Amino acid sequence: MTDRGEEVAGDVGETDVAALARALRKAVRGEVGFDATSRALVTMDASNYRRVPLGVVAPKDADDVAAVLEVCRERGVPVVARGGGTSIAGQATGTGVVLDFTRHMTALLELDPGSRTAVVQPGLVLDRLQEAAAPHGLRFGPDPSTHSRCTLGGMIGNNSCGSHSVAWGTTADSVRELSVITARGRRLRLGQGWAGAPDGLRELAEGELARLRTGFPDLPRRISGYALDALLPEKGADVARSFCGSEGTLGILTEAVVRLVDHPRARALAVLAYADESAAAEAAAGLLPLGPLTVEGMAADLVPAGAGLPRGGAWLFVETGGATAAEARARAERVVRAADVVDSLVVTDPAAQRSLWRIREDAAGTATRMPDGSEAWPGWEDCAVPPARLGGYLREFRALLAAHGLRGTPYGHFGDGCIHVRVDFDLLTEAGVGRFRRFSEELADLVVAHGGSLSGEHGDGQARAELLPRMYGADMVALFERAKAVWDPDDLLNPGMLVRPARLDENLRFSVLPRRPVDVAFAYPADGGDFRAAVRRCVGVAKCRTTTVSGPAVMCPSFRATGEEEHSTRGRARLLHEMLAGDLVADGWQSPEVLGALDLCLSCKGCRSDCPVGVDMATYKAEFLHHHYAGRRRPAAHHSMGRLPEWLRWASRAHLAPLLNTLAAVRPLAGLGKHLAGIAPERDIPRLAPRTFTAWWRSRKPTPTATPAPTALPVPTPGTLVVLWPDTFTEHLAPSVGQAAVRVLEAAGLRVALPPTLLPREGAIGDGRTRSAAALLTARRARVCCGLTYVSTGQLDRARTVLRRTLDLMEPVLRAGVPVVVLEPSCAAALRTDLPELLPDDPRAARLSAAVLTFAETLERHVPHWTPPAVDRPVAGQTHCHQHAVLGDGPDRRLRAAAGLTGELSGGCCGLAGNFGFEKGHFDVSRACAEEQLLPSVREASEDTVVLADGFSCRTQLDQLADVRGRHLAEVLAQALDRTDGTR
Repeated sequence: MTDRGEEVAGDVGETDVAALARALRKAVRGEVGFDATSRALVTMDASNYRRVPLGVVAPKDADDVAAVLEVCRERGVPVVARGGGTSIAGQATGTGVVLDFTRHMTALLELDPGSRTAVVQPGLVLDRLQEAAAPHGLRFGPDPSTHSRCTLGGMIGNNSCGSHSVAWGTTADSVRELSVITARGRRLRLGQGWAGAPDGLRELAEGELARLRTGFPDLPRRISGYALDALLPEKGADVARSFCGSEGTLGILTEAVVRLVDHPRARALAVLAYADESAAAEAAAGLLPLGPLTVEGMAADLVPAGAGLPRGGAWLFVETGGATAAEARARAERVVRAADVVDSLVVTDPAAQRSLWRIREDAAGTATRMPDGSEAWPGWEDCAVPPARLGGYLREFRALLAAHGLRGTPYGHFGDGCIHVRVDFDLLTEAGVGRFRRFSEELADLVVAHGGSLSGEHGDGQARAELLPRMYGADMVALFERAKAVWDPDDLLNPGMLVRPARLDENLRFSVLPRRPVDVAFAYPADGGDFRAAVRRCVGVAKCRTTTVSGPAVMCPSFRATGEEEHSTRGRARLLHEMLAGDLVADGWQSPEVLGALDLCLSCKGCRSDCPVGVDMATYKAEFLHHHYAGRRRPAAHHSMGRLPEWLRWASRAHLAPLLNTLAAVRPLAGLGKHLAGIAPERDIPRLAPRTFTAWWRSRKPTPTATPAPTALPVPTPGTLVVLWPDTFTEHLAPSVGQAAVRVLEAAGLRVALPPTLLPREGAIGDGRTRSAAALLTARRARVCCGLTYVSTGQLDRARTVLRRTLDLMEPVLRAGVPVVVLEPSCAAALRTDLPELLPDDPRAARLSAAVLTFAETLERHVPHWTPPAVDRPVAGQTHCHQHAVLGDGPDRRLRAAAGLTGELSGGCCGLAGNFGFEKGHFDVSRACAEEQLLPSVREASEDTVVLADGFSCRTQLDQLADVRGRHLAEVLAQALDRTDGTR
């Protein structure tokens, strides 16, 4: 058994909590965490609520679950079961002991294609079950948008549904048997015919048959309350089905037998466009007789520009299946013919379908921001009404929003009458919370008036349970309470949910945040300069917890390497939230808990683009390190690698490169140097170039207007002037990249210059107006720098000084409006984003940010008719994580295609990530990140494959871990140009 440090809870005596922790550690084999980090990570789910637990246990098996229940029952401590933590109503949080099933009880125990069943543990992620079932032509029917991280146990607890429920129903429809342990330790096997029913349940149900037959609305998405009607004799007295949706309040699930369905061999997607969401909603029910697999709806305000949807204001995504692609397409076209649409599109290409579905799946995150950037929140996330009444309900819902001065964008499962919406509630002020309550009460009445359910997918939790009497009446709610008492007479399991609930406006997670903004270094322009709002961005949808990535995605490599919540973007955001709250994580910017969680953040910026709400943990990490080390001694790596540009310039001026390379080759000396510099002993120190890129530039013969390659179209003359940025890595470590870029840019007809290097000591420095001889004679030489290494190590004051000097040097370039070509993706990303966010009041920062272009962007924008030389070879490698997250790789893809470079680059992160992979203690995680996608893609490549890696870190990782030389795209094209010239 392993455990974490022991701390005490706020409102429970120290002796009691310490004794509880000791008893649990003695009783279970799984991890027991009563420290601040373990508790902080589970204070919230994806809802508006926050509850601080006493501790967290990760049970190894059912025996551990039983032991936890016994220890907690003896002490009257509540127990809450937790899966992926993506619940939107607050039911995955608790004040007692939280059971985390995602660490150990994650197995697929059995899959029987013959019976079409699978036996799963509660912590198994849905996608893992789907992957195992797919080779047999099977799948699990329900598929929430969080399918890559939600667990089967959580799905059963909430009776989750997903987009395919019109075809395959809810999770309850897919459950055969459930193994549960009650709060008093009984192990039950639930099924039909009263199988596994606890004592008293049958008597309770048989005494209320009339109420059970008439008291539940008849609609496909009725999730609210307990499903006691499943106990009716005409429904098979199905105890397992009645347990689904009970939100962990009746028993703890330890195993489930679930039903699988046939997976269509081919699919097509009909995208139907309508004028508005009401028109789409009214059309949805009419499509159900055609047997679609999905009927999903969303409006224009949730769709990013350039999404490729047909013209309209709202859309239905109607998926069809078939034995062949032709059959699936024919069914989709039949849907189009039957629908009265503004426009339509039928998509059969699987990749294109996945791209469109990602828009829908990310809506849970994108909906948390209104078009003007203001915040929106769950709480009324998934009400459901009969599908035929959806159009009218939506109109009245919109009118209710307007009456309360609120805004929201509905989307969701139109075919089942289930609507998701996030509303711009003000949950930060007393008046705003009061309006939240009044709106909730009135909306509950509206849903009931339409014959609907307060919850159509995500459960009641704390968000809606208080309002269940409005839906069911007092007598039915009293029956729910009696059922709860049969299962859990001590009210030990997830108290405050479903019955005797907490008020919907209590325990709001925002109430603990400071009332005034905290002083920060970055501008946080998307959050109004407010770090609290930046941290609030994380709403817990947990896309960062995916264990695999597809396509070019990056987020979150450290979580995939460790599997630990604290190393996910969500986990780090939770710790920052608790740091701002100040009660659980009490040391503010000096917090060791936050420092520990951020230590393995690679600053890859993947979350900036891949997180649906745009959390930027790399920036938050830099901010935290800036404050954490203010006035304190920094780690050696911050000095050795954070100030790398300074050391390399010094070595260059002193002509020390040959000597340093020689010393680095002597193992004992290299080992001592790495120890003093805080560098991982497993790493080799990169060799310094014997001649810098700038030295090469000065020594070369001036090149007149370049001659295009023979295959090129005419280029404008004289060529456009571009300034090539000599970043630290190109300048001192890989000048061949800069030389190659000059070769290609000039061959394309561009004129290349380097940035100015003279900085006057007096006068208006760098403003372009100081022209006196004295100023020129006394000017000192300086170098431009993007500040990346200072930012990544949190040396933000130094970064601002460096960036101001850079802006002074670049004044003439900015005034002339000359494009700035940056070859190193991480440096380009720093200039695009970190520069204007660190110097928001300097207009030059925004101008330089806008002037920055990547190598491929430069060619595409300024010589669009130039044809690159033909390389005609396959490629392998990885898109740089900063390129993916900040810069985009569209121009690179088009340039590669034009040069005949075929194939796709992998996603993920190389794992070196600047200074991260060189820092002591990071090597294993760094290597694990590389082994995820980059290294396998290179090992599997054919001999003639070109290994592309535009980032110096990526190339270094390839060299040191795979003995493979990666090349910048500029080097590949330059070599092809030389080869072409040699054959003239």
